[in-house]
Amino acid sequence: MARRLVGTLLAAIAALGVTTAPAQAAVDYTGIVALNNCSGSLVRLPSSAPADKALVLTNGHCVELMKPGQVIVNRSVTRSFSLLNGSGSKIATLTGTKLVYATMTGTDAALYQLNKTYGEIQQQHGSRALELSASHPVARTEIRVVSGYWKRIYSCQIDGFVNTLKEADWTWRDSLRYTSSCNTIGGTSGSPIIDSVSGKVVGVNNTGNESGGRCTMNNPCEVDAAGNVTVRKGINYGQQTFDFVSCFGSGTTLNLSLPGCKVAKP
Repeated sequence: MARRLVGTLLAAIAALGVTTAPAQAAVDYTGIVALNNCSGSLVRLPSSAPADKALVLTNGHCVELMKPGQVIVNRSVTRSFSLLNGSGSKIATLTGTKLVYATMTGTDAALYQLNKTYGEIQQQHGSRALELSASHPVARTEIRVVSGYWKRIYSCQIDGFVNTLKEADWTWRDSLRYTSSCNTIGGTSGSPIIDSVSGKVVGVNNTGNESGGRCTMNNPCEVDAAGNVTVRKGINYGQQTFDFVSCFGSGTTLNLSLPGCKVAKP
């Protein structure tokens, strides 16, 4: 009955031409991980099944400072991740056994495969994975940048998209620019960028212009399609992740030859 009354009230409000804000997803530390040097998140593809080996998303530069053009695919590794619960307390140590993909070319992202499945993590630790959005985000979207390293959540909007973001020798395409309240710092690298309405991951936090430098280390600059350079001191950026959805087959198996897979290849 209460649900029916709420629906009737919303219909009456709409008839008066009054719009209501979309409901906000409850964004906390669920599915967030901390690395020894960065932040990250336990992520799943839209098609992932409980029996699939789980994935962790972070930055390529959290693996190593990679050379332009370098792409790592399916490298055997051993790396630990501290899994947090909704309030930010550590509840488990997860182990990555394969670096599925990493690059700093075109984007700054890395995906590790764990030795446990999504179902095992849910059953043993009560934690779900965050879903990667399959769609390009839109400007003015409310977002949260969630750092497992610092246990801090930044709230802001997507201010816009950068044709080319250049930092030292690296260039990234179609980067996300935040509004000023997401004043991320060192250690927040690799934090997921979460759409606060859908609760899905739309990007991964990776850099910011710290001192007003022009296209230098820790001072990325924006380059438009005509080659014009803009420097925004104190503004921070992330890389979109929807492209990765088209690069995985069943069972979280990377397949860079799939149609629509546009990330850098070895």
